[in-house]
Amino acid sequence: MGNSSEAERFITDLDSAKSYREIWRIVRETAEYATGKRRNSMMLFLDDLPLQFGAYYPVGSNNIVLNRTLVDAVEASCSDKATINALIYNLLLHEYLHALGEVSEILVRQQVIEVAKKSFGENHIATILACKSPWILLKNLPRKTLTGSKRVMEIVHDFEKTDKYIV
Repeated sequence: MGNSSEAERFITDLDSAKSYREIWRIVRETAEYATGKRRNSMMLFLDDLPLQFGAYYPVGSNNIVLNRTLVDAVEASCSDKATINALIYNLLLHEYLHALGEVSEILVRQQVIEVAKKSFGENHIATILACKSPWILLKNLPRKTLTGSKRVMEIVHDFEKTDKYIV
């Protein structure tokens, strides 16, 4: 693990985050802390995707699309806000690392683990989900909670303060 005071701050901030914007700030900070890389002007969209997709980054854009169905299902079955935040953190971090230029799924998965370990330590739920896969949170969910009607994709307003958009 990296600097323990940084880790304590990252843990406190992630565990208590109340919005996508707050989790996103932690994603950017931990990615920069662990890799030295940063990118601004990202946008977040929520969409109902098949469950095998946690999120995706359209290459060449500044967009991340997060699977709203997956997040809703985990929120409905888990009352632990830190676990839900850790799930969202992992999904956003994975796509952010793609946006920083890494196209390999295998390398991005390894980087997510490295960033989480350095930022939160071995035992935090964000690191556990990075190592085991966020899909472990779905293993005991009834299939009924995982299906629903397709809703319109929505943009998360005030996700990141920006004046540059690539759509």
